[in-house]
Amino acid sequence: MGREFLEVFESWATSYDQAVTGEDPQYREVFKDYDTILDEVAIKSVGTVLEFGVGTGNLSRKLIELKHEVIGIEPSDPMRKLAKEKYPTLTVLEGDFLSYPPLHKEINTITSTYAFHHLNEQEKQTAIANFYKVLPAGGKVVFADTAYENEQTKKEIHASAKKNGHLDLLKDLQTEYYPFLEDLKRYFEEAGFSFESKQRNQFVWIMEAIKPKE
Repeated sequence: MGREFLEVFESWATSYDQAVTGEDPQYREVFKDYDTILDEVAIKSVGTVLEFGVGTGNLSRKLIELKHEVIGIEPSDPMRKLAKEKYPTLTVLEGDFLSYPPLHKEINTITSTYAFHHLNEQEKQTAIANFYKVLPAGGKVVFADTAYENEQTKKEIHASAKKNGHLDLLKDLQTEYYPFLEDLKRYFEEAGFSFESKQRNQFVWIMEAIKPKE
């Protein structure tokens, strides 16, 4: 993921699990139905899973409970440490969407939640092209992340954050690389994937991209 935001991840490590439960009113809507969203990503996953942006291991736990082998990739030292403390059997490697250690087994699913927006437009396209190379025919990418349906919804979301005094949220929305849904669809389809998406709250969409079977 975008290393330019690494300092944010590391400062958020100890409070992230509280944030996703809705304790921070600024991010309450972002994390609405968080547990259900993670469940859906886990259920859609198949086989051996490569998870980017493990964070504190919340999605990893659900994948493990469904008997998936999980290889986690996480750039933040504090986040990796917390994930390993919570789930000692979890494999968590230092890396990000664009740079990570060699993989020595077939990956069937690539997952990530609340992280892909840290990549800029070119980085997203590069990462997606690499996903296509990593996955076998029939492999899939399952992400959950904030995306804008169109320019009007982007304006409405920003205006609502400002009106409600959610200035930290507004700064995040204006600083990080939250994409338009149609752009993501194009990136995946240009790389060779099929692509479907479903909205799960005002901010978050679940996106599923499948590499065609040969």
